[in-house]
Amino acid sequence: MIEIKRYSGIYTLTVMQQLPIGLSEAWEFFSSPSNLAKITPSHMGFKITSDVPKKMFPGQIITYRVSPLAGVKTSWVTEITHVEENKFFVDEQRFGPYSMWHHEHHFEENNEGIMMTDKVSYKIPFGFLGHIAQHLFVKRQLKQIFEYRLKTLEEMFGK
Repeated sequence: MIEIKRYSGIYTLTVMQQLPIGLSEAWEFFSSPSNLAKITPSHMGFKITSDVPKKMFPGQIITYRVSPLAGVKTSWVTEITHVEENKFFVDEQRFGPYSMWHHEHHFEENNEGIMMTDKVSYKIPFGFLGHIAQHLFVKRQLKQIFEYRLKTLEEMFGK
């Protein structure tokens, strides 16, 4: 399930996915920033440019290069701001293409494995022009990225 809502100029994308794996396996995979490239479409040219320790921690800074539009490369810097092992972590953009980016990753164990919920709150720069960009391509692009993740994760871990 992928849903995007707007409140006061801030968009919130929510993605939920049931995976038939244990909580420790899910945490091991998703809390490792180096696995992000595996679930990001290759056409985005996603590359981590900083050193990444094996275990994430609050305050960790991660730098990337990414191509959000064909032929346009940009740097992106995020900070891991919150970590509660086996429950959730949050990354926030410090520098990059958005005015604001706050991404929560939640993991909840259930009878079928884990329910993974991504909640991304973001704001696009340039005021009214940003709002138009949201409708013309940003919304579609974010949905495509997360649809790719849903499909790739099903291929990796099953339905």
